[in-house]
Amino acid sequence: MSEIQLHINGKDHQINVDPNTPILWVLRDHLNMSGTKYGCGIAQCGACTIHLDGVAIRSCSLPVSSVQGKSITTIEGLSKNGDHPVQQAWIEHDVPQCGYCQAGQIMSAAALLEENAHPTDTDIDVAMNGNICRCGTYTRIKAAIKTAAKIA
Repeated sequence: MSEIQLHINGKDHQINVDPNTPILWVLRDHLNMSGTKYGCGIAQCGACTIHLDGVAIRSCSLPVSSVQGKSITTIEGLSKNGDHPVQQAWIEHDVPQCGYCQAGQIMSAAALLEENAHPTDTDIDVAMNGNICRCGTYTRIKAAIKTAAKIA
C-alpha cells in the first residue's frame, strides 16, 4: 500500500492503495465516483473513459501510480449541472438506450471537441473508435457530437 495523491475533478484526494490498482477501481471503490463504468477490463470497450490532462484514456487498465501529478476528469466532473455541450446534445438527440456506455462515449466526445472544435465525420469516427455501444446508437452519437460542436 502507498499513499497516492490525486487531483480529480478540481479537488485533491489522498488515498492509501496498492499502486498497481487501476484508476477505475480507485474512482469507483475508494472515492465513490460510480459514473465511470467497468466494461471489459482490457481497455477495449471505452466504458471506463476519463480525461487525463484533457486526453481521453481508458481507466480500467491504467495503474493509479501512473496518474499522480496529473489532472483527472470523470463524467461527474465534466460539468456541475450536466450542462456541458456534449451532455446537452446527448439529451437533445435522445442518445442513450441502456445507457451503460454513455459516460465513456460522452467523455470521448468531449475530449474530441476540446481538441477539434469542428470535427468531420472521419474525425468523429477516429475519435470514437473503440467506444462500443451494445445498443447501436452510433448514428445518434455522431449527430449529437455535431450538435455539441455547434453549441460549444
